Amino acid sequence: MSETRRVFICGSALRGQPDHHNLGEAKFIKETKTQPLYRLHSVQNGWHPGIYSVETNGISIPGEIYELSLAEFSYLAENEPPNMYPESILLDGDETAIAFLYPRELVEEHNWEDISQYGGWVAYKDAIKKS
Repeated sequence: MSETRRVFICGSALRGQPDHHNLGEAKFIKETKTQPLYRLHSVQNGWHPGIYSVETNGISIPGEIYELSLAEFSYLAENEPPNMYPESILLDGDETAIAFLYPRELVEEHNWEDISQYGGWVAYKDAIKKS
């Protein structure tokens, strides 16, 4: 049996989003959300989401869990935007998974928009399409 990784997806690789193909044949497990320990930003003016952990004022970010083979995980990691890094995160029900986070320092340095109030990447993208 090959080794796998459970990965939390919350941006452009979600089902129905433009980069979903980057997951290859990964197995969809379920929809879920993080514990309210994270903030969500629009990095590079909407190119991709950036999430990072916070001590206070966090939100629950909706997403999906996938089971990826090591090869699929490697491909996904290689195709993530620059500066993103894999990190274990806390999900509802005290589960954990790997997510690709973005350095808070870079978000603050570039003053990228905090979109946490939208409640997720898809909700944000839908809202800006309508405006």
